[in-house]
Amino acid sequence: MSSQLSSKGKNPILCYYANATHLVQVVRIANIPNWYMERVIFPGQRLMFEAPAEAVLEIHTGMVASAILSDKIPCYVLRVIEEINSEIELVISEERCAVLAG
Repeated sequence: MSSQLSSKGKNPILCYYANATHLVQVVRIANIPNWYMERVIFPGQRLMFEAPAEAVLEIHTGMVASAILSDKIPCYVLRVIEEINSEIELVISEERCAVLAG
């Protein structure tokens, strides 16, 4: 299994998760057929990843031998809201025009 989305798959969403605990966490997505992701996240570490919107991030916290499933978060909740570059450029262009006109 792979953490790469196939070209036949749905469009992935960009997600963000931060380990705000003082413990090492293992996060994984295992609910998508033929797709799997697992990462070790250290205390204070942040992770950005792409996943299908219907994916669920499992968070396992604790020591390696005794890690427990501490949370399940749907990836659509972790979605990063992206600004469209053309909108950003438009805002910059308008500001420059205002400065030049002043």
